[in-house]
Amino acid sequence: MDASEDIAPAVASILAAARERGGGDERVSVDARSLPDAFAAAEADGRVPMIVEVKPTSPTTEGERDDDPVALAEEMVAGGAAALSVLTEPEHFGGSPEALARIRAAVDVPVLRKDFLLREAQLDTVEADVVLLIARFLQDEDADDLSTMLAAARERGFQVLVEVHDGAELQQALDAGAAIVGVNNRDLAQLDVDLGTFESVAPGAPADVTLLAESGISTVGDVRRMRDAGADGLLVGSAIMDGDVRANTARLTNAEGNS
Repeated sequence: MDASEDIAPAVASILAAARERGGGDERVSVDARSLPDAFAAAEADGRVPMIVEVKPTSPTTEGERDDDPVALAEEMVAGGAAALSVLTEPEHFGGSPEALARIRAAVDVPVLRKDFLLREAQLDTVEADVVLLIARFLQDEDADDLSTMLAAARERGFQVLVEVHDGAELQQALDAGAAIVGVNNRDLAQLDVDLGTFESVAPGAPADVTLLAESGISTVGDVRRMRDAGADGLLVGSAIMDGDVRANTARLTNAEGNS
């Protein structure tokens, strides 16, 4: 099928650009830092396990940040981030593999490569601890299927975050063997955000899956709501990037300790 059907024009543009991107010249091999272990360490320290996103710009937000991405990443870790997400998509998000490599060398937490990967060769672009695979995009006629991509990523040493939006995609992820699943509260068809998405999808995930809530999380109340609904961790981007990233990270990672 063509995954461009029934998705917003901005998302279709991202997918079209992803189809055109190649991969690296050599196969990547990674000694990955454990995301579940990082989440457990955050819990033990009284922090909400959170992947905080270095996102220079986005089609769904206004403005952009031109700060040094390494400096931003270090401030996020100082604020309590258990892990980082780094955009490597250049056309729509201002990201780059080079920025990810610099950040990963500078911090000691797991780093997620946030990109829109369709084919195995695209895994061989840069070393990261975790890669994102979007179930919806891997139904595209020009993409490898989810099971193939999941296996290829693991062969290289990557951990894999499989992103889903509904119960059918969750089942697809589980059937493929996903151990880390993120439920995106943003609907790729209309770009609407509804935290109720996570609440409706989460009960279908088995207890041994590390479950993340993604998108639309901006307040302490949002953090508590997602955690109460069963999120083992959260992925937060725009709410952190808007302003003082260290203070914003600390505010949300300390949400369960605030009265």
